[in-house]
Amino acid sequence: MQLGLKKYTLPLKHTFSISRESHDVQDTLIVGLSLDDKTGYGEATSNSYYGVTIESMVSEIESLRNEIKTFELTDPKTFHQFLVERKLSNFAICALDLAAWDLFGKLKSKPLYKLWGTSNENYPVTNYTIGIAPIEKMVAKMKELPWPIYKIKLGTDDDVNIVKELRKHTDAIFRIDANCAWTAQETIINAPQLKDLGVEFLEQPLKADDWEGMEKVMHHSVLPVISDESCIVENDVEKCGLHYSGINIKLTKCGGLTPALRMIQKGKEMGLKIMVGCMTESTVGISAIAQLLPQLDYVDMDGPLLIKEDIADGIKILNNGKLVFPKLGGSGITLR
Repeated sequence: MQLGLKKYTLPLKHTFSISRESHDVQDTLIVGLSLDDKTGYGEATSNSYYGVTIESMVSEIESLRNEIKTFELTDPKTFHQFLVERKLSNFAICALDLAAWDLFGKLKSKPLYKLWGTSNENYPVTNYTIGIAPIEKMVAKMKELPWPIYKIKLGTDDDVNIVKELRKHTDAIFRIDANCAWTAQETIINAPQLKDLGVEFLEQPLKADDWEGMEKVMHHSVLPVISDESCIVENDVEKCGLHYSGINIKLTKCGGLTPALRMIQKGKEMGLKIMVGCMTESTVGISAIAQLLPQLDYVDMDGPLLIKEDIADGIKILNNGKLVFPKLGGSGITLR
């Protein structure tokens, strides 16, 4: 397979703030794998929280260029295992794994969801994320893009009042993501008020390693709680099953579609709600997530809605949250 790498800096429509950081651009790495006049594309964004840079991913991937060139792509799962054995970071593995799956599907002339034996007749609607900002700016973002489901980023000293103010301007479903900023007591106290305000669930309210606190939350919270920072790789699913109502899988964090498929299966076996989230990827990464939709309860794939200008075509998100699936095989991605 021929390997191509390209870095992009994606300007965001608005400053994106969560409880621990803010940024105005998102750096991302696009990987291309080519064979028999077909090219598959994958993506992984940089992330300071996990210590991942574009340069670190490029260095890792370049070290395997010659081995990738001679690798026979008979099954993306064997390619993923090859990458794991070479001890690449999960972010770098993700970009390559997504590209391999996209290429594999294009060679088979089938979208991935069909290769996996699923149908796209029914799928969850993505939420649209409203980052932390002054109330008037959060309201303005909602009015700029009316949406059926909003994910509200919290982690301030006035979180419940923020939701009360936002509720005055929309009847949409709310999901709350505190990004590890609350304590167990705060979560238990906030949950009834937030439930009354039309909140569907809470995402990662406590620090990722606060398992004792999450046990208290699970016994006393009136709202379901979905793990995110606590659920990074496959081995986390079982522990999260004892402390959360569901899991939010990020392809970049777990290492791509290959482990995500196994995490979905394991989560379902444990009776967990299954969500897949994004890391402000372009349509390249989001089109890969879209292939998993028939298997999900919830999805956060609003990356293309948050950036000023996209770099690819693939899955298309319409204004009502409905999707137009690409006709190409694989994840259906073409770079602009």
